[in-house]
Amino acid sequence: MNITVAICTWNRSDLLKQTLEQAAQLSIPQGVSWELLVVNNNSTDATDEALASFASRLPLRSVFEAQAGLSHARNRAVREARGDYILWTDDDVLVNENWLAEYFKAFSRWPDAAVFGGMVEPWFAGTPPRWLPRAFSQVASAYATRDLGPQAIPLTQELIPYGANYAVRRAEQLRYPYDPGLGVRPGNSMGGEETTVVRAMLADGIKGWWVPDARVRHYIPEARQTTRYLRRYFYGYGEYCGRQVKGDGGQLLFGRPRWMWRQALESEIKYRLRRFLSRPEIWVSDLVAASEAWGQMRGYGLRHETAEAQEDEKEVRHKVVA
Repeated sequence: MNITVAICTWNRSDLLKQTLEQAAQLSIPQGVSWELLVVNNNSTDATDEALASFASRLPLRSVFEAQAGLSHARNRAVREARGDYILWTDDDVLVNENWLAEYFKAFSRWPDAAVFGGMVEPWFAGTPPRWLPRAFSQVASAYATRDLGPQAIPLTQELIPYGANYAVRRAEQLRYPYDPGLGVRPGNSMGGEETTVVRAMLADGIKGWWVPDARVRHYIPEARQTTRYLRRYFYGYGEYCGRQVKGDGGQLLFGRPRWMWRQALESEIKYRLRRFLSRPEIWVSDLVAASEAWGQMRGYGLRHETAEAQEDEKEVRHKVVA
């Protein structure tokens, strides 16, 4: 069996070197031929030098993709890949020694499946604040970590892998390109391109499996080990949710439903009080709730302000035509 390990990278040469060092320790089963395909997505740092330093230690092949954006880089990797399966990981990840071997066993065990995913555990830079490991399960989504349990289970729309650790049979992957409108790119730090593809595959009846022993560790820099980072992340998620809320005809206060104000203020007060009086497992949940609530208010306002502006524009055009 031929396997392609694909990594898309942009200006992370130091982390990339650690990722490649770990990849050089992979245990490769008999009967497997593999390549490590790195897509340089228009990097301006020492990425080329980092790749050159591993040329003799890995079956390494690199290509340059000038169009900025992770989806463009992923699509380039799909076109370039020579393997029967593509194992996707990132340039800030440490793969377990048996990572590739566990996927190989899964491919053999479930030949009728085409998408697979494994565990993504945290790799903290330095020593994290004591509250973060204690409450980590409540904020894991903010760090792109994933744990669906120790047993192999079928993937579903709710139970899907994340971008740092998943695999797709190339024949199916060619039919499901990544949307350039999604994924990390200049001016956009939100992902979603890989989960959109996985969900589309599952919706079309393609089978998938969770492979619990195919493990990786995902880098979490010190700048993200803060309540400020969590505020920003969950505020952004709340803003997205707020844009989906339709007007319910209820009473408004400063352009937002009263229940939104009540929800935001109550959750903020709880967080402020419990931050110094309760365990992290409690106050971190309050922080998440408050951040999402304030973000939801902003998203609701932006959606309806845009809708009102569009209606005003239509009315002006109608009067001009009349």
